Amino acid sequence: MEKDVKYWYLRNHQLFSRLSSDEIKELCVITNFRKARKNEIIDLADEHKRIYSLKKGTIRIISISEDGTETTKEILQQGDIFGEISLDANNAEAENQYAQAASPEVQVCSFFVEDFEKILHRNPLLAIHYTKLVGFRLKTMQNRYADLVFKDVRTRLISFLKDFAVQNGKKEANSFVTPHFLTQHDIANLIGASRQTVTTLMNEFTEQNLFQYSRNTFIIPDVEKFK
Repeated sequence: MEKDVKYWYLRNHQLFSRLSSDEIKELCVITNFRKARKNEIIDLADEHKRIYSLKKGTIRIISISEDGTETTKEILQQGDIFGEISLDANNAEAENQYAQAASPEVQVCSFFVEDFEKILHRNPLLAIHYTKLVGFRLKTMQNRYADLVFKDVRTRLISFLKDFAVQNGKKEANSFVTPHFLTQHDIANLIGASRQTVTTLMNEFTEQNLFQYSRNTFIIPDVEKFK
């Protein structure tokens, strides 16, 4: 049963969709599959470096500073890749990070870096597709850092909420209904603001009928007016 789950997940993932059935079956052999419940930790500092692909759910990537402060660095959704995406088994960055399940159930597939590299060497088209996927991920991060420099907190928060809704929500006319597992602390970390500021701004948006927020859902009634 698990073998079938691996096959159909890999077959339907954007990274592997162009591979043949035999190539997918080869990937299944080297793929590790696991589940995690909400708040469960996925250790990225494993002795054997891995690349992970999120099959189901939402996870936080949390970094730990030298003084022990924990900061949410990214929120990842179904289909996202994480771990040693640079394919550098000597990269020490993962030693200061971990992944935490943010939704009730999370499912991930993972590959050892050395096994995945062998697959890429044998399949140049897959290597190109992987490079583009990682490049898009890095560009997204660069845009976030640019926002921190050039936009005020209010603009950053609106930009984040709209982008998150477009990527993860259900659109109805000009509105978006978006399930989420984010705390206000998560959002504050992601946009480089204090939790108090995020709370104040969200309350203002709600009073202005621009935004509705609950524990598991937020709604943007009219995305064109939310600015």
